[in-house]
Order: sequence, then C-alpha cells, then structure tokens
Amino acid sequence: MRVLRRAPERTDQPVALTIGNFDGVHIGHKAMLKRLIDAARQRSIPSAVMTFEPQPQEFFAPDQAPARLTSLREKLELLDAEGIDIVFVCRFDYEMAQMPADRFVERIVHSALGTRWLQVGDDFRFGARRSGNFDLLASYAQKYGYEIEKTGSVMLDGIRVSSTAVRARLDAGDLESARRLLGRRYAISGRVERGDGVGSGLGYPTANVRLGRSRVPLSGIYVVEVEGLGPRALPGVASLGVRPTVKRQGRAVLEAHLFDFDRDIYGRKVSVRFLLKLRDEEKFASVDELVVQMGRDAQQARDYFRSRDVVSRAPTQGPS
Repeated sequence: MRVLRRAPERTDQPVALTIGNFDGVHIGHKAMLKRLIDAARQRSIPSAVMTFEPQPQEFFAPDQAPARLTSLREKLELLDAEGIDIVFVCRFDYEMAQMPADRFVERIVHSALGTRWLQVGDDFRFGARRSGNFDLLASYAQKYGYEIEKTGSVMLDGIRVSSTAVRARLDAGDLESARRLLGRRYAISGRVERGDGVGSGLGYPTANVRLGRSRVPLSGIYVVEVEGLGPRALPGVASLGVRPTVKRQGRAVLEAHLFDFDRDIYGRKVSVRFLLKLRDEEKFASVDELVVQMGRDAQQARDYFRSRDVVSRAPTQGPS
C-alpha cells in the first residue's frame, strides 16, 4: 500500500476513491472498503482512500474532539490489511477548512486524485461550513467524469455501526459489543518505552506502551494479550489511565504486566488486545493498598486465562 502525505497537484493515474476519517476501521468501514476494492478491480484502477490529519473535529475543537480509536499508524495498518492500494493523508488546516465545496470537488476529487469512481457515506459532509454533500458531488459527476455511489449505514442488532458507537461501548467497559462492531478485539499498538519504574518498584514490572494519541476511548484495569513478542500472544493484565494513587495530574499511560515474562523489550512494537475489564481506575489511600489490589487483579486475570484454556481443551460432544 502506498501512503502519500499530500494530494498531488495533478495526477495521470485515475482511481476509485472514498473519503472519510475511518477511525477504528469498523465493520461499517470494512463494508465500504470491500465495495471500493470491487469497483476498482472492475475498472482496472487502484483503490484509494483519502483521510485527514488531524481529523476535522480535532482541528476545530481539540478539547471537545472525541478520543481516537486508532492512531494514524494503526489506521494505515488496518487499511493495508483490507487491501487498499493508496491512502492519501491530507493535512487538515485552515486552508482546507475554508475551501468551498465546489472548489474541493474540482481541485481535490478531480484534478489531484483523478477520480473515476467515487463512494461516500450517507452522512458525508465536506467543504467550508460543511456545505458539500452527496447531492453536490452527484451534480458534478458528469462534468468531471466520475461515477458516484452512496453507501448506506450498516446496522447490527438495530444499532447503526459507527465510530461513536464503538467509543460508547468501550467507555462502558462492554468489550464484547465493541468487538462485534469492530469485527475484532479492540487493541492499542505502540512502541515499548521506558517508564518511571513505578510498576517494578511495586513488584509488578510493566511494558509501557506509547499511545500515539492525546486521548484514549477507555480506561481502567483489563485482562489483556500482548502480541509482537513471540509466536503467540502473551497473557497479562494492564492498566490504562492516569494512575491517581502514585501521580498527580498525570497523563494517561498504558502499562501491561506480562505473566512469567522477563525480557528487555524496550523499543519493540507491540499490540495490546483488551479482553475483559476488571474494574475502573481508583485512587487508593496508600501504595500498600494499591499493591494488594494489583495482586487481586493479576490473580483474576490468571483465572480468566486458566478458565479459557480449560474451555478450549474441552472435547466437543458429537451427536449420539
């Protein structure tokens, strides 16, 4: 997959294009991407996604923007896994925010990207003051020589699948519902960096994973699996939060304690997969109380994996 950090002035390579944030790359996004790839192959042109950095809400109201489900790197990896040929990561700045909708169609969709087939969601808005929509794009289709298709919402159990719905499930600790909306377990990937040594000092050494975003959509103590350190995912327990017992006004950090593991992994890229929420983050009266609770958390996580292993080894009862 090719990743371009800006749209060219003019392209001589036509594409099949979709535009959006694609935060989380959930099952609704995947349905769009599958249709995009099919249309591109039918026309023997590359499939292309245009996304923005920062996301528009982060540009207009950074303090009110929703937490990101995926960092830019995670999003690109997920788009690559779906089979997209090209991703245009366009900087969303003042110039982009002020661009009239008709200018966006002429400058970006037509001249820069050479769009021959265009797909947008049913709630897609673009251009200054969000004045552009599907109808405007359709009105220019003949002039600029592209086909256009609107993609409807994907529903699951009566719920419209969206990044907002995934965030709500994660915030509520409902990891199973989030998994169904995403089509996979929610995970955070990043490099292991040196922390302040608090976990080791308390008897629970942790891998401190760089978050790659200012806000995260969940917090608390979790049963996790960590991929990237061997042929199989490693079991553990993780804390994601500001650590109120040991820090004042701390930033959110992700710390994963891996069971029966003792290796130097600084700088390694890992993926922490969230399996079960154990509890919310708490401020304890003393560090000693925190350590006792950490022991309980670790035991609960071990019990979870032990129970899961027993279930996975259970023989399947055939027909009698």
